[in-house]
Amino acid sequence: MQPSSTLCRDQEAHHHALARTATLDNVRLVANAAAAAWAKEGLAAGLREDRKLRTRVFADAHTGPGEPPRADFRELSENPDRGHADGV
Repeated sequence: MQPSSTLCRDQEAHHHALARTATLDNVRLVANAAAAAWAKEGLAAGLREDRKLRTRVFADAHTGPGEPPRADFRELSENPDRGHADGV
């Protein structure tokens, strides 16, 4: 299961709150490390969610089976550095 970006932000905020209220240095260090890890995972989750949305939009741009997508949706390609088969 992959966590959502919302869950990651909530967990990051939770660990930041733990770090702020901790009286022991080691608890503060661990909570800050956990918050940093959740922030990193949240970034990855956000990118993953954006990619899924772009893929969905790209798939919806197809007008029918075997027909190429409209030209204005070409920038949503997962391989933008590659040429297109129809040469357009």
